[in-house]
Amino acid sequence: MKFIENVKKEEYQNFTVNHKKSHFLQTYEWGCFCKKIKKQIPIYLGVVDDDDKLIATALILLKKTPFGFSYGYSPRGFILDYTDKELIRFFTESIKTYMKKNKIIYIKFDPDIPYHDIDEFANPVKDGNNNYDLYNYMLDLGYKHTGFYKLYEGNQPRYTFRIDLKKSWEEIESKMSKSFLKSVKRSLVYDFEIDNEKSIDEFYRLVQFNSSKDNFDAHNLNYYKVFTEELEKENLVKFFNISIRPKNLIIKFTKEVEDLKEDLEKNKKRAADINNQINKLQKDISILEKLSGDKVVICSLICTYTKNRAWSMFIGSDDVANLTFAVARCYYEAIKDAYNNKYDFFDLFGTPGDPNTKYKNLAKLHDFKRKFGDKYIEFIGEFDLVNNNLLYKLLPIMLKVYRKLRR
Repeated sequence: MKFIENVKKEEYQNFTVNHKKSHFLQTYEWGCFCKKIKKQIPIYLGVVDDDDKLIATALILLKKTPFGFSYGYSPRGFILDYTDKELIRFFTESIKTYMKKNKIIYIKFDPDIPYHDIDEFANPVKDGNNNYDLYNYMLDLGYKHTGFYKLYEGNQPRYTFRIDLKKSWEEIESKMSKSFLKSVKRSLVYDFEIDNEKSIDEFYRLVQFNSSKDNFDAHNLNYYKVFTEELEKENLVKFFNISIRPKNLIIKFTKEVEDLKEDLEKNKKRAADINNQINKLQKDISILEKLSGDKVVICSLICTYTKNRAWSMFIGSDDVANLTFAVARCYYEAIKDAYNNKYDFFDLFGTPGDPNTKYKNLAKLHDFKRKFGDKYIEFIGEFDLVNNNLLYKLLPIMLKVYRKLRR
């Protein structure tokens, strides 16, 4: 085996995208994105076998310190066969040498590897599958595990929901909650128009609405623009936009109200049910009348991909989307699209590891995502490979002082 310090772009892309452990956070394009937006320096390391064929890669994002050193992060870890311990050992030892030569204090890794099977309450499943052996092997190689955090304390979520798309669509739907499928069915009455236009401005408008309503800080417009520009170079990003035509719906619902009122005169026994339907339609009409424009985008979801995997990343929606069940429909269409395109799975990219967390927004997020069904996953967590123990301990303090001085 031979360590490669700078894997060529085309070789890196071909290996990473086609590998069964591929992850969009380890793509060449993600490195370019981080360089432009986060000012991180991407380096593309690898290992070749005796025939000079790549058998392992890793994107390392370096951040310079004001003291001539740097520290790194490898999002979702190495792309390699995690059952090959000798390969992991060789890559690790080679990276240690590289770190010493280049004054890198430490590199953080968080592999896309489950820690163990968990139930719906995030408790370990008795006699379930686990990767304890790999966890212990990483410690034996000198990695420091940073803890089994439950929420979003790390660089990436340590828990997620992942839908296996290698099954039949009927089987996939059978694992979705009845309430989720009911929302999807209810959305049909609103005659949605669904497209895949990369409408950054419309998406950003909706994200800003969410952030002001739910009290979280969204990224700026340039973040989403560069994200799309970099990932679309290799078709690694796709938008799912849902639009309605308010005027058409007002005409449609007004006619339905008139028909229901006529029906009310003939069916007094169903008066309560019919009046509920009328009230719902009239409420919809009053909201639709406040919208301007012939066609209005009410929900926009951005998904990312490798050759065989799919992730949902960002979503923006407004109050009309909630009224019309557009958010549920948007996810449903994205999952169905990934299934039709024969991806291995659709990952919802993050959920709490504590379903009963005191943080209401996170609990609500978890409750929504679990309705999509299938597997609740706990990843193995973050490992730090440390080159300079003293600076590793001092770095958080040094960065805090430096940032304070800059401000």
